[in-house]
Amino acid sequence: MKAATMKPNLRNQQRVDVVSDIVIEKPDGCLLTCTISNLSRTGVMVSCNQETAGQLIPRLKAPAPGNWITVKARFSVPVVATQPVSILANGNIVHLRRMARDEFQLGIQFADFEGNGFDYVDRYVRKLLVDTPKPA
Repeated sequence: MKAATMKPNLRNQQRVDVVSDIVIEKPDGCLLTCTISNLSRTGVMVSCNQETAGQLIPRLKAPAPGNWITVKARFSVPVVATQPVSILANGNIVHLRRMARDEFQLGIQFADFEGNGFDYVDRYVRKLLVDTPKPA
């Protein structure tokens, strides 16, 4: 009998579902707006249309390991309910997946954060994990 193999988790951190805008800045300064699908302490999955995905990833060819596409990501997280803080993170597009005819998901792995960005993301993800109801 053959042992079952598990698909590796590309992020070793738990992900939380989040729907929020994110601005991706290419090295040439071009700014593109996408939507966050999920967030972890080490990365973010974003959704965008084919035109935006094509601007971020030439020929819509998934990045090969080690040939990541460098970007900056700007998004907000609520530190307290009434006070969102802006996060600026440098990262790499490491994943591309077509979801539908005009919907793509891009995985961005964070490289580093400006200021206290990592602490704010960590706090937000931890809060969402605690607040998520467990299945019965």
